[in-house]
Amino acid sequence: MLRPALLVPLLVGGLAALSVSVGAPALATASHSPIAGSGSSWSSNAVNQWVADVEPNGLQVVFTASGSAIGRKDFANKTTDFAVSDIGYQGTDKLTGEQDTSQGRAYVYLPIVAGGTAFPYQVKVGGKLVRNLRLSGLTLAKIFTNQITNWNDPAITRDNHGKALPSKPIIPVVHSEGSGSSAQFTKYLDTVYPQVWRPFLGSSGATEYFPRKGDAIAQNGSDGVMNYVASDAADGAIGYDEFSYALGKNFPVAKVENAGGYFTQPTQYGVAVALTKAKINTDKSSSNYLLQDLSQVYTYADKRTYPLSSYSYMIIPTGSSDSRMTTAKRQTLADYLYYSICDGQKEMGPIGYSPLPINLAQASFDQIAKLKQADSNVDLTKRNISTCGNPTFIAGQPNRNYLAEIAPQPPACDAVTSDPCAAGTALVANPTKSGQLPSTGAGATATGTTGGRASTSGAAGTAAGGPAATGAVVPGTATGTTGGTPATTGLQTQPVAEAVPTELSAGRRPVSSAVLAPLAVLLLVAAVVAPPLLSRRLAAGDATTP
Repeated sequence: MLRPALLVPLLVGGLAALSVSVGAPALATASHSPIAGSGSSWSSNAVNQWVADVEPNGLQVVFTASGSAIGRKDFANKTTDFAVSDIGYQGTDKLTGEQDTSQGRAYVYLPIVAGGTAFPYQVKVGGKLVRNLRLSGLTLAKIFTNQITNWNDPAITRDNHGKALPSKPIIPVVHSEGSGSSAQFTKYLDTVYPQVWRPFLGSSGATEYFPRKGDAIAQNGSDGVMNYVASDAADGAIGYDEFSYALGKNFPVAKVENAGGYFTQPTQYGVAVALTKAKINTDKSSSNYLLQDLSQVYTYADKRTYPLSSYSYMIIPTGSSDSRMTTAKRQTLADYLYYSICDGQKEMGPIGYSPLPINLAQASFDQIAKLKQADSNVDLTKRNISTCGNPTFIAGQPNRNYLAEIAPQPPACDAVTSDPCAAGTALVANPTKSGQLPSTGAGATATGTTGGRASTSGAAGTAAGGPAATGAVVPGTATGTTGGTPATTGLQTQPVAEAVPTELSAGRRPVSSAVLAPLAVLLLVAAVVAPPLLSRRLAAGDATTP
């Protein structure tokens, strides 16, 4: 029988063990040192989510969302241990003429997350925020090249099946920094609408430096763009950024027309379907190995697809004599990446991204292995595809993508031939723990949103993690609600975006309150009862060791 004097340390030790076991994966046996990186604000919410998840397990990672261009430059100058960029090194930037190389520092690219470049906007009608705006790619191209300057433009009315917005000037909001968001958007414009884009740019091609012309407002970084669009003074504004930023502010994004004739949003499903058409450079001898060609993504006719979908990449150092790197730093980088591309992918859908498919996760593991090639002391034990808990995986079938296969069809009201969707349209939530989509009555149909993480529970069907179900494009008959906030009376409303899984990733909340509460009570009781008991035993001369 355990002596009372031992109860307190045992309980404390049990609590510590429990908190570790539910968080990020157990650390390798090698020591760790802090690492720092910079780069893409497009993927910053994903990167920093993983940073927060692994910190309780002793991994110290600092990331600065300075933009893809600065991230690559910092890496080249050896002021960081890694970079995050939405595109690769360009050699020479054609717009600025600046050199864009690693300056001889050995590196590889590895995909870390997928997502959609979205178009958050603020348009108010009768003092209420419109939330079901639909825009074709051509309309977006003309808005951001200053050819469409008012929200009552006939092209916008046509995109919304004849429903017109009132006269209101459009304020395009672009990135001021060298941004991967700009690179992804302008690549789409140059590929699909060159007749609109190239005269505006003055040349062909994409650019990280979006030209600020006319009434456009330039803001630094994804937070800067989103904060401006959401500000009180920005009625009429529209920007571009990864979906996560609008989601975090419960702000609407435009549904974008795809080649299948439907208006869609960048949910994890729409992105997963779209990226099945991404062409990945599989030439291992190429300096651009694993980089993406998205031309077929833009024109994919599956009606579920979101056309502006893409991957983001980490750039890691692979030189054995890299002056910034030590065994401990490489170990931190390897363990952080293992969590990111495995269990960390479970969190991506709810915060506005889409998980990596198994073939790219495997390719990322192959790139991580180069850290060990550079330094044999790096421990990669049990860090491989067989231990990877990624939600897109189908065991033993690397050519299949589970999320793309279960992606729901868009509702009929999202077709170009239909009026914008009204509130109450059934939506499909994220997969359950068992890998199935919930049925109606189990969170599949949603009527409100909080814009953050929340569980979908039973018949209530309350959803979180998407634009809310309020507002509209033009006069109609429906009155919707947004998490309890009335919609503008007489406006068409839209359904909320996908719901959030009932079970959150363990990395977010290491131990549930249901577990901690009884343990805390036991600990308190032990702290009060053990000392008197021990004193009496000592007084009786029983001071033996256990």
